[in-house]
Amino acid sequence: MLDQDRLRNVIATVLNVDPALIGPDASSDTIESWDSLRHMNLVLALEEEFGVSLPDEDAANATSYPLLVVVLQELLQAP
Repeated sequence: MLDQDRLRNVIATVLNVDPALIGPDASSDTIESWDSLRHMNLVLALEEEFGVSLPDEDAANATSYPLLVVVLQELLQAP
């Protein structure tokens, strides 16, 4: 099961924002510091934190908090 508090903290740390800003509306469109370079750093940080490997397509398309939740839940539930 995905620990969403942990996820919010990783996102907040990489994007240098308050974890309280990370919620259902958080995306690369709503958080100014969420640019392409920080997105790459975020993917790497999430892979390290959760012990998963995001497929390239998922990593490129997961540009919002809700999408990251879906991708990580799927990866963590995979056998």
